[in-house]
Amino acid sequence: MSKKDERYIIENYEEWPIHRLYTHRDTLVKEVTEFTVNRIKETHRDDVNEAIARTLYREQARTREEPWKVDPPKEGSLWKKLRKKLTKSPENSDEILHKIVSRYANEIAGGFNIQTYRFARWFLNAFFNRLLNTAGNRNFQRIYSRKQMLLRERFKRHGETEMLRELSKKGTIVLVPTHFSNLDSIMIGWAVDSLGIAPMSYGAGLNLYNNRILAHYMERLGAYTLDRRKKNEIYLETLKAFSALSIKKGTHTLFFPGGTRGRSGSLESKLKAGLLGTVIEAQRAHLEEGNDEKIFVVPLVICYSFVLEAKKLIGDHLKKTGKEFYYSDKDQITLFGTTGFMWKLFSESSEIQLSFGRPMDVMGNFVDENGTSLDQNGNPIDLKDYFMSNGKITSDLQREREYTRRLAEIVVERYHVENIALASHVVAFAAFNLLKYHYPDLDLYGLLRLPPEECEIPYEVFEGAVEQIKFQLENMADNGKIKLSRMIKGDVKDLIDNGLKNLGIYHKKTPLTMDKQHQLVSKDLELLYYYHNRLTGYGLEKLVNWKEPIQKKVEKKEEMVEMT
Repeated sequence: MSKKDERYIIENYEEWPIHRLYTHRDTLVKEVTEFTVNRIKETHRDDVNEAIARTLYREQARTREEPWKVDPPKEGSLWKKLRKKLTKSPENSDEILHKIVSRYANEIAGGFNIQTYRFARWFLNAFFNRLLNTAGNRNFQRIYSRKQMLLRERFKRHGETEMLRELSKKGTIVLVPTHFSNLDSIMIGWAVDSLGIAPMSYGAGLNLYNNRILAHYMERLGAYTLDRRKKNEIYLETLKAFSALSIKKGTHTLFFPGGTRGRSGSLESKLKAGLLGTVIEAQRAHLEEGNDEKIFVVPLVICYSFVLEAKKLIGDHLKKTGKEFYYSDKDQITLFGTTGFMWKLFSESSEIQLSFGRPMDVMGNFVDENGTSLDQNGNPIDLKDYFMSNGKITSDLQREREYTRRLAEIVVERYHVENIALASHVVAFAAFNLLKYHYPDLDLYGLLRLPPEECEIPYEVFEGAVEQIKFQLENMADNGKIKLSRMIKGDVKDLIDNGLKNLGIYHKKTPLTMDKQHQLVSKDLELLYYYHNRLTGYGLEKLVNWKEPIQKKVEKKEEMVEMT
């Protein structure tokens, strides 16, 4: 890649915020360390030694109970040594705290290499296009009348993308996506790159670094590490400090505020406040320094017709929520692997929809194309007013925690608005709710244990339910409560055909299919439940008369009897 590339908004890669962030990595680590040490002393004025002791104890336990290959050698002895030192010489707590935080900061901070980024971008584009071209020769030629398939025909971007491009010139973008698959980061990275926005900093689980190949690339592609085993307050403060400082330095950032992949298949309803709070902290720090540069929060909803890890995810969710009421059939947990998933994804008519939400400031107010914050009536707002106390901008952690809670609620609301209902979601929602209506005495776990022969739904009944759901979704879309894919806007029979096809593409046991008797049947109710969950949270189940499709079926049978 030359120093100038006109496909990017910032053409000179040396001016990319993420490149500048990691050019002086040692300085960054020192800044994070000093910031965190001061914050710990401020928030633990009377119990700093207790906080250190708790951290050392938990770290010793972690190295014994949950060791990973990526962990440094003889790590346990280090924590043991520091713990003994604290016990014998508590007056050395400042030195010990500094060592702990510095170690964490070094572990968290990643790196960025433009040559590695260039290769990764070329490889992913070549890989995707190869799959598309191969698939196109088999399945798409009759539709598109050509052999070459382009990525943009399969990765659909929706929302204020042009506005996002413009705002990236005026401030710092923080993407807060939903999280359904390990493929999310790749898909988002491609989408951001295709918009011409400089690469983003993003969090990656430390467990992924157990793979040397993945570790090599992530260490050079702007990833910072997240170790979910470490839940002590010093580690979490160090992580938040790194996030806040990198955002403050203008680095476009991506993090999943839900924390991890959603196990149930539904949109996130609760977000973790930790990293989300660093967005507000970074904006306040800007204003304290007299810097009016904005930080823009952009929700992003990723919509798959089928999900790579769906079977394992829903199994984990049901095991956690159902406990003794859930019986797992391990033989059913079958995945073809990432390569098989990608082949199915590209060789069929499935699409990946990325819905970029309307950009907001850190308080959840919408902004215009110039980055001006607006109230509900479209009037300009001065962001400084949120951080003023006694006539000046001040740091108030309790106040900012409340702002974070409010921002989290708004992001969750926007997820539901920006969500794109796909045909596969509709048919799964219809089928699962029809089964619930047909077996009112069964709880969720009893329903999931039904054999396939007891899960048959006559097509006419199913079609009637889908027709009602389609009508209600169209009303919701007209009122700005959800978005719809093109298949939902069309004919009901086409919607059903598309939904059934996509649900049956990848999984070995199909969540929903049509048998020879023209009846819908589920061979995997757990997966059907997973895909059904994508449309929960809208009250849609209360708007559909589940009895009506069955009643229509009875009336139709009576009419046929009379005719004969």
